[in-house]
Amino acid sequence: MAKIISISNQKGGVGKTTTAVNLCASLAVAEKKTLLVDLDPQGNASSGVGVTPNGGTSYELMLGLSTAVECIKKTAIGFLDILPSDRRLAGAEVELVGEKDREHFLKKALGTIREEYDFVVIDTPPSLSLLTLNALTASDTVLIPIQCEYYALEGLSQLLSTVQLVQRGLNPDLRLEGVLLTMYDRRLRLSNSVADEAIDFFGETVYQTKIPRNVRLSEAPSFGKPILLYDVECIGSRSYLELAKEVISKNS
Repeated sequence: MAKIISISNQKGGVGKTTTAVNLCASLAVAEKKTLLVDLDPQGNASSGVGVTPNGGTSYELMLGLSTAVECIKKTAIGFLDILPSDRRLAGAEVELVGEKDREHFLKKALGTIREEYDFVVIDTPPSLSLLTLNALTASDTVLIPIQCEYYALEGLSQLLSTVQLVQRGLNPDLRLEGVLLTMYDRRLRLSNSVADEAIDFFGETVYQTKIPRNVRLSEAPSFGKPILLYDVECIGSRSYLELAKEVISKNS
């Protein structure tokens, strides 16, 4: 049965979607059957693996118009499927707001395909919205990316409060999968300072792997490719492969 992991941080620009796409690709090349669920109306995870929504998307899934099986698409990487998104998903929150049990829609939908995968990774919106609540309610764990910049830990208390709220009322089994440091430059005092702060706060849940600033990693989405298909030799690619090893080891 799949381990379901939400990748969440309400701050934008922290490498959330980059991590969702490239962690999934790296899990897949390790021959772990992986599903990437794009729950962000911007649809960047979908375009990041070269999939243009055609037919069922997470919008139809959330509104109960299509099943998960009907929405899932293959990608260019074996072992990696995607449940894509498009901008209509932004309207789903308004359409769901009056529905009973609205925070559990995604959990029910993913329950039908959970046996088919080793990992299900959910890319959430950069906000603490009903979509994010659905993702956290459906998940076993949450992975938090933190960029190594000023104010990196600012706002995390709000995210952690939301996680605790979900634990109390919606998903008592939700746990922290890990904290990932992104845009890391070991030459900079600031990067090392943020890393030290994160370790002080989160302890052993901070991954040993740190994702560096890398031009090739930034370029890959514009070509609709995970970094493994764009430049497998670059440091960004090697870093996400190492992260996948940590995730697999933790869940083996």
